[in-house]
Amino acid sequence: MPKIYLLDVTNRDGVQTAKLGLSKLEKTMINIYLNEMGVFQSEFGFPTSRHESRYLQANLELAEMGVLKPLRLGGWIRAIVGDVETAFRMVPNTRHLNLSISTSDQMINGKFQGRKQKDDIIREMTEAVDAARSLGAESIGVNAEDASRTELDFLVKFGLAAKEHGADRLRYCDTLGYDNPFTIYEAIRALAENVGMPIEQHCHSDLGMAVGNSIAGAKGAIDGGQDAYINTTVNGIGERAGNADLVAVILAVTKSKGFTEKYQLGGSVDLSKAWRIARFASYAFGVPIPMNQPGVGANAFAHESGIHADGVLKDPENYELYGFEELGRGEAEFVETGREICTGEYSGVSGFSHIMGKIEVSFANREEANNILELVRYANVESQKPLVEDELLFIARYPEIARKLLTLTPLE
Repeated sequence: MPKIYLLDVTNRDGVQTAKLGLSKLEKTMINIYLNEMGVFQSEFGFPTSRHESRYLQANLELAEMGVLKPLRLGGWIRAIVGDVETAFRMVPNTRHLNLSISTSDQMINGKFQGRKQKDDIIREMTEAVDAARSLGAESIGVNAEDASRTELDFLVKFGLAAKEHGADRLRYCDTLGYDNPFTIYEAIRALAENVGMPIEQHCHSDLGMAVGNSIAGAKGAIDGGQDAYINTTVNGIGERAGNADLVAVILAVTKSKGFTEKYQLGGSVDLSKAWRIARFASYAFGVPIPMNQPGVGANAFAHESGIHADGVLKDPENYELYGFEELGRGEAEFVETGREICTGEYSGVSGFSHIMGKIEVSFANREEANNILELVRYANVESQKPLVEDELLFIARYPEIARKLLTLTPLE
């Protein structure tokens, strides 16, 4: 039976959100949490962007070290040969790519302004797939941007051409959140049946249906005989109204009525990591988790009404579909109200050693402490916020990787 795989795009689509962003260390931590959670792949950045190259190479090195395994790390580029060549020149050990090009009449006429026709779209895409495969790509996803406003016949033609040239997946992009669960089910089932390759669902929430559309699309792919790949972001962060939320998608697949009996996640997904990754992403992006966010919102397990409170005290299943423990929630959170020593770009070695000692990290000598502190200072300069415990531990464990993440080389 085909399965559903999670392909998270927080480090690509999430960081494209207007007015938001992540440091390279924060992006790396997202990858670490995704790996611990059992997510299949992270679309971890842009291998054609100069400022991303050291971060991408550092994360690929972490994968080789076994720190980021079995998580796949995939880059996003435009479906043109020049981008493929640039990606492999800047990040030679790239192995997984998604190649993107617009397919709708709206985009062809309104974005390309008549410079491209439908035949050009397919030609450029297939040439890019050929180039990626020849340069060593192990897996290739081909993205139809604005697929939900593209004629189905052309999408089938586009997908068949991608398959013929060796692509592994077709990404159906509901770029403007235009679909609904009924239309996306029919479209993706038709693509699965007529193209005969796994289908990704990339859904936006402009109409508030990103999670529902993702689940319906996955059902369509599996009913059409193909694996489904759902694109998610942590806390639903993404362009405009956001993308399909990672935790909500997992909950919908595993908890919704009658779904999981037939439509199951591939691999082993650890929902107990949900609370940890959601809190970190909220802190790193500087965006509070909405109180009504499924699973991780402040009110997700809060009960005030007398009937509800009485019912949940008698048996939590009266008013809760799943337990808070399943998401890794339940431990008390402590806030320092007295003396507090923080790390920052101007920290000294005494205060820093005190902080690291509290998380049971010691240094062989003062020189080692100073070397790690210097990296922590740079990390604070980049993020402009105190580092969380996991970031401090990462720097202490992998100082050479951290050095690469914190090194930016502008054009001269």
